[in-house]
Amino acid sequence: MIQIEAQRYHLFYVVVIVVGLLLCRTESIRFELQSGHTKCIAEDIKSNSMTVGKYNVVNPNEGQPVPDSHKLTVRVTSSYGNSYHYAEQVESGQYAFVAAEAGDYMACFWASDHKPPTTFTVDFDWRTGVAAKDWSNVAKKGQVDAMELELRKLYDTVISIQEEMSLLRAREEEMQDLNISTNSRMAWLSFLSLFVCLSVAGLQLWHLKTFFEKKKLI
Repeated sequence: MIQIEAQRYHLFYVVVIVVGLLLCRTESIRFELQSGHTKCIAEDIKSNSMTVGKYNVVNPNEGQPVPDSHKLTVRVTSSYGNSYHYAEQVESGQYAFVAAEAGDYMACFWASDHKPPTTFTVDFDWRTGVAAKDWSNVAKKGQVDAMELELRKLYDTVISIQEEMSLLRAREEEMQDLNISTNSRMAWLSFLSLFVCLSVAGLQLWHLKTFFEKKKLI
């Protein structure tokens, strides 16, 4: 019996860790950008959630300065068009902010036009939620041991899961209300269409009857 309970606890612990890692989004990618072109990356972030990003151009010639043709312009905006970060003609940079509104945030990278055209590689790391927290500073400031630090991570992960589940429930309720409203409107539209069809059919019958009476066919 004790062994079964231990297995259940271990399974629950593993599920919490896995779900937490899925919900606390970490997006680290490498992509190529051609001069005169723009590449945008979107991330769905909930309100009051911490997010940090870091980017840099991969130097094709290590030990030498990055060429001017490999500079880029970066802008991070919310779904409402609010700008949270802007850097022009840089080879690297970073940003950090707390999302004021929920929605899709867009990070756009633009390389200025260059003749002849050049293509360079960009490393981009975007973290939100618990993954965006600097745990090394937390450990230094709080003077906590490794076990307590892991417990804090697990606690923040569980809180993040609860907030995500609440957000999903709220979105599900919104979708249900939208479905109910749509179904109601479609029902009224169907009744209206049926009424119009019956009215047109009645008018056609009345017109035919009047026509035949005038012609003295009936």
